[in-house]
Amino acid sequence: PSIPQTMIWNPADSDVRFAELMKLTQAALTNRPDLLIWPEAAVPRMVRDDPATQSAIQQLAASNQVWLIIGSDDFEFRGTNAVYFNSSFLVSPRGEFISTYRKRRLVIFGEYVPLVSWLPFVKYLTPISGGFTAGERPITFELGNLGVKTSVLICFEDVFPHYAREHAGDDVDFLVNITNDGWFGESAAHWQQATSAALRAVENGRPLVRCANNGLSCWVDPFGALHNVYFDDSTDIYRAGYKIVNVPIPSAHPNLRGTFYNRHGDVFGWACVGITTAALALRFGRQFTQRT
Repeated sequence: PSIPQTMIWNPADSDVRFAELMKLTQAALTNRPDLLIWPEAAVPRMVRDDPATQSAIQQLAASNQVWLIIGSDDFEFRGTNAVYFNSSFLVSPRGEFISTYRKRRLVIFGEYVPLVSWLPFVKYLTPISGGFTAGERPITFELGNLGVKTSVLICFEDVFPHYAREHAGDDVDFLVNITNDGWFGESAAHWQQATSAALRAVENGRPLVRCANNGLSCWVDPFGALHNVYFDDSTDIYRAGYKIVNVPIPSAHPNLRGTFYNRHGDVFGWACVGITTAALALRFGRQFTQRT
């Protein structure tokens, strides 16, 4: 939807944001997709706390018989205190909210302030008034009638290999990254983060679908190639719009489904560190022995 970051911060623009999102969605639905993805923080209000917004999303899914993955803030009460999460929801073609993933890797000074309990004044030096709580684990979204499963990475979680690996379990067919890159304007940062997504796809042998509020929305195949980078009628990646993509599930690339990294993690990297350390210790040990 290409919503400016200044509008995202302004609650008075919530209705305009949601109307633009629904307009683009209705246009996309004319292509009858199986799954429709909205970017990070696409829903301007907390969907769990706003009956009107929740109802609109449920009716959208049910009336079009489409799966939805949406980005929205979420909350829960722990005792008498409310804690907040940057979240992604899976909505079924029956209009049911059936799964929720809560972002685990938060942006420092953007989504939380470290040591705020001991240094409360620090939060006044940041652009955020509150803070999110980190989620606890990856969640698999199961698209029942389609026979496929996916797992969502939010924002810059696709930069961290071990996070993507934890999401790319044996039963996961493809990964999804929803992000709001409005912070970066029209800079090279959009391409840099998309390159990180390409590495995660290769490491895990999974396609990765990237849905951005601003900037580069595309899908990445298990070989790291970016597809549908541009709109059909424009090379401007920063404009509002939607893309219809056909993503092959890993059965099309069975030799990539179980990559070494996906199965064993950083074993190879740590083995290299160990071998190098041992070789250096042996070399300098011999030099020390010769000198003495």
